[in-house]
Amino acid sequence: MDRLTAAEVFVSIASRGSLTGAADALGMSRPMVSRYLAEMEQWAGARLLHRTTRRVSLTPAGEEALARCQRLLEVATSMPATSAAGEDVPRGLLRIASSQSLAQEVLATAVADYLRRWPQVAIDLHIDARAVNLVEDRIDLAIRITDDIDPNLIARRLGQCESVVCASPAWVAAHGMPQRAEDLAIHNCLTYSYFGKSLWEFDHAGQRIAVPVGGNLSANETHVLLAAALQGAGIVQQPQYSVAPLIAQGRLVVLLPDYRPRAMGVHGIYTSRRQMSTALRTLIDFLAEWFARPDWWISGEPLSG
Repeated sequence: MDRLTAAEVFVSIASRGSLTGAADALGMSRPMVSRYLAEMEQWAGARLLHRTTRRVSLTPAGEEALARCQRLLEVATSMPATSAAGEDVPRGLLRIASSQSLAQEVLATAVADYLRRWPQVAIDLHIDARAVNLVEDRIDLAIRITDDIDPNLIARRLGQCESVVCASPAWVAAHGMPQRAEDLAIHNCLTYSYFGKSLWEFDHAGQRIAVPVGGNLSANETHVLLAAALQGAGIVQQPQYSVAPLIAQGRLVVLLPDYRPRAMGVHGIYTSRRQMSTALRTLIDFLAEWFARPDWWISGEPLSG
């Protein structure tokens, strides 16, 4: 890790008396501040802080480390700033985490468009249905569809993801069309392990309705549920970006069109504002522009420019 940044983090912890205060002041997540502190203690070979539930204080080794860090920062700030030609050109490797469905249906196209603009950047897509630990897994950016944001992380809302309740024509022919959201309670619903496994929420006529659902198949990957629904296994709630082409082809039928499933935010989640590379900053800005389009889930056309 960058020792100059670690020194800045340690000085901020000491001056504010807490890791949370340092995180707020530096625009970092608390896990990232903790990681820098752990690295500082490893380099020093000693414990640098006494920790209580409310405040931290310096150990003797911490007092010595603080003085050294302050001198290091004084030297760094006194050096004249120089910038080489092309320094602000995005370059380097970015590790991006996403679910399989979002990566396959949306991000693959968006990332390819971004890389055409900035060919000196390389992107490693980390596909996982679970919410990865950005610090431990060394992820630069996680793209998540959620409204449950860890307060210790930094999130930028990129857009909104709408969902659709649907089933195959064969399922509808065999079991009938539900007329109200409450009818779902007596149908076989295929549920997603990480969201809405037992309760689907809808907006209808200005009211929020929560319907208990269940069935004989659940999974932690939405593509599995979609494949099962196409085979007539039951009713499924899926992101609009996944089912729009299948609905247009007649392979799926929209159910309950007067009931709007709960929409979720699309967020870019990262650990630090201050230590953001040019590549990461431009990628986040690019994705914000991408998801701002009202038809982002069906448009595979590159952004202009």
